[in-house]
Amino acid sequence: MSNTPPETGTLQRRDFLRLTAAATATLTAGAGQARAAVPALPAIRQVNAGVLNIGYLDYGPAAGAPVLLFHGWPYDIHAFAEVAPLLAARGHRVIVPHLRGHGSTVFRSAEAPRNGQQAALAADGIALMDALGIRRAVVAGFDWGARTADIMAVLWPERCRALVSVSGYLIGSQAANARPLAPAQELQWWYQFYFATERGKAGYAANTKAFNRQIWQQASPDWAFDDATFERSATSFENPDHVAIVIHNYRWRLGLAQGENRYDAAEATLASAPPVTIPAITMEGDRNGAPHPAPEQYRAKFVGPYEHRTIGGGIGHNLPQEAPAAFAHAVLDVSGRTA
Repeated sequence: MSNTPPETGTLQRRDFLRLTAAATATLTAGAGQARAAVPALPAIRQVNAGVLNIGYLDYGPAAGAPVLLFHGWPYDIHAFAEVAPLLAARGHRVIVPHLRGHGSTVFRSAEAPRNGQQAALAADGIALMDALGIRRAVVAGFDWGARTADIMAVLWPERCRALVSVSGYLIGSQAANARPLAPAQELQWWYQFYFATERGKAGYAANTKAFNRQIWQQASPDWAFDDATFERSATSFENPDHVAIVIHNYRWRLGLAQGENRYDAAEATLASAPPVTIPAITMEGDRNGAPHPAPEQYRAKFVGPYEHRTIGGGIGHNLPQEAPAAFAHAVLDVSGRTA
């Protein structure tokens, strides 16, 4: 998409209504029907940011109010293929990066630790903002991306105007993760325990695409995605560091892998479960099959202007891709709120 802003507010509104109608049509078609064609992605751009060379999409006017959209695992930038044009049509500059270990994002040094701990991914977000000259932005995401946005909001609130987080407050710690859960909850985390073994690491490396497709089906049981939809994202799993980052992320959570000392102070702060003070909207799909907390469990963590939205119609874990209009509306709504 061009970085030239629409000429008039009328054009912005017309484009937004057209794109919203298309996105809404895919929702009302029913969970069992195929989705309509999605917009083609713009060319990937690359920028050196901290320890990474980050691949990202850049939509909308260069002077527009910035929005950063963060995907999760095992997903990629295609999760926002319909959301980003909706926001750009309303005048926002929308940045959609590949997380470390995904797509064209690579480490700048062969010696850099392939570290997937939560603070590292959030630091990547700030490094990207610095590299692009973005002082403040709305941050939004799901899964790993929601956790990244949550952490950016609590550690760098001066850099984050507002937050949209699918499944709410996802900040954790190794100490908290050491506490056992009820058997039914533990069962949902089967892949985390698989990844804790060398057999699991070898199995994920050997069967990455099949494994991730299984996660898509488990996490979004009513989402009738087709082969082409999955394959568009699956190319991002061919990143040379993908397996290492995924395995380290889940092993770090259980205290089975070390993080980097540079993040010790940040992790100590996060372990105290600091509240989100900036304006925030949390979201949940009514058919999220992935492990996730109930909204009432994290309500007290949001002490600024706050709203929760549950999206019906069989919406699963990948909420931005399954319900793009609803996600875009949340970003537009929260961007206009002030603390």
